[in-house]
Amino acid sequence: MGPLRRLVVLRHAKSAWPPGVDDHDRPLGPRGLRDAPAAGRALAEADCLPDLALCSTAERALRTWELAAAEWGTPPPVRHDPRVYGADVPELLAVVREVPSTVETLLLVGHNPGLEELVLELAGDALDDALDDVRTKFPTAAIAVLVWHGESWHDLAPGTALLTDMIVPRGKQPH
Repeated sequence: MGPLRRLVVLRHAKSAWPPGVDDHDRPLGPRGLRDAPAAGRALAEADCLPDLALCSTAERALRTWELAAAEWGTPPPVRHDPRVYGADVPELLAVVREVPSTVETLLLVGHNPGLEELVLELAGDALDDALDDVRTKFPTAAIAVLVWHGESWHDLAPGTALLTDMIVPRGKQPH
């Protein structure tokens, strides 16, 4: 059966759309700058701190990762993988399946629609209304937690994971 593994999927926080800026280089917007640290706090509160993070190379994903990880005492190692940017489900699965078997909790920081489709593809079942929540909307800064048993990440297959949480953290508005 293998050890319990967790794939924590984090969609980048809300980005800005400055004129003349390439999509890959778009920064976080004001809400994103508030929500990314809130995502880090939510992961800590849910006891979902990763052993490794895989992050898209897009500016908004990198900044989301930096602000979220800054909320933890000792952030885990991170791999910035250009394949995560714009990836579909087969591409995301290929990246995840390369993760060393020593990693039990993996954080994937990326983009929609790929992340939402990945969660829906992997989740064979869910607790409470988590699956309906993801189907309804997987907004910016959303976190999905999938658990499964496997000897290695290569064993992760469609329908084999349990979606235990779908969290949408929001930072406080400045007064």
